[in-house]
Amino acid sequence: MSYQEKKIIVSIISSILIFTLYTLYAINNAEEGRITSASDFSFWGSFILVLLPVSIVAKIIIHIGFVIFNKIATNEDEPSFEDEFDKIIELKADRISLYVFFLGFILSMVPLVTDLPTYLTFLALIFFGFLSDLLGRIAQLYFYKKGV
Repeated sequence: MSYQEKKIIVSIISSILIFTLYTLYAINNAEEGRITSASDFSFWGSFILVLLPVSIVAKIIIHIGFVIFNKIATNEDEPSFEDEFDKIIELKADRISLYVFFLGFILSMVPLVTDLPTYLTFLALIFFGFLSDLLGRIAQLYFYKKGV
């Protein structure tokens, strides 16, 4: 398995883990009565605004841990360059990720124009943001295995 494939697998696992743990933490806070209702916009706004930096910091720490662990286990350095194959795969995966997020953004507007609860907009944005990242990484892994 190549270094890039291992890195993508670690990224997929870390994304799922971070999103799951943070969501459980936020739901626990909601159940403790820190919000008055599911439509409390300040809760959903803070949920998203805190999720972004928490996710970024956790992914940086996990990436550093992966590089160190991989170096110890395989004595393999991180590639110092990115060739055209890597760039093409990244672009194709980013395109898929953006399509998924755009679809999710459009679908998240449905509760705003219908009689559905408004908090469903935030749930859809959060879910499709996570899904777009996950499907982008899975696409990268697929393209590395299959070839472009």
